[in-house]
Amino acid sequence: MKFILLLAVVLGTIWLMRSLRKPKLPPRPDAAPPPPAIPEDMVSCAQCGVHLPRSESLPGRGGVFCSEAHRSLFERSRGD
Repeated sequence: MKFILLLAVVLGTIWLMRSLRKPKLPPRPDAAPPPPAIPEDMVSCAQCGVHLPRSESLPGRGGVFCSEAHRSLFERSRGD
């Protein structure tokens, strides 16, 4: 019994020493970080005044709009 206990202590000590001695490598990134977003012009809706990126706006006869509903409301209220 004494021999088994001594063997367990020796093996545990060897395992502990080996695990502490291993160099800690920094984690490798899986993928490169995405590039920063390119700034975009902001415009305001001619109907409600909300600001949105130009790429998401809808052009109309009276300016740019945030939605199809606001574009049609604006164009109906102005009357051609």
